[in-house]
Amino acid sequence: MNVRKINQKGFTLLELMIVVAIVGILASIAIPAYQDYVKKGKAAEAPGALADLRVKMEQCFQDNRDYTACAAFCAPTSGAVNFAYKCTDQTATTYKIEATGDSAKGMSGFSYTVDQDNAKTSSYDGGTTVNCWVTSKSGSC
Repeated sequence: MNVRKINQKGFTLLELMIVVAIVGILASIAIPAYQDYVKKGKAAEAPGALADLRVKMEQCFQDNRDYTACAAFCAPTSGAVNFAYKCTDQTATTYKIEATGDSAKGMSGFSYTVDQDNAKTSSYDGGTTVNCWVTSKSGSC
């Protein structure tokens, strides 16, 4: 009997399909996790900026005894990339600073606030509003 050995080169279709399936499973796990990671990083901007703005508002109030003279401190001077900042309910003795996520940056549904009493609220990625600054999908403060 004359048996020839065949040198096989390359991959079979079955091997290729198994690799494609494994890559698909890994991608279905990795892509949403990466997107959550990116949102978490972007969401950290607002609490940091609001804390800084609150300190500036309080310093201005100490100098002027009136929050209405502090309108210049209602928005950060630099670093505002993913959120829009504004003062609302500003009177001589009260203020509220709001940070609203920029939908063009994928941050719609994010909002953070702080007022003169340091009362904080936040809504992370369209979730329920809580009385603290949430910076992750877990929803814990």
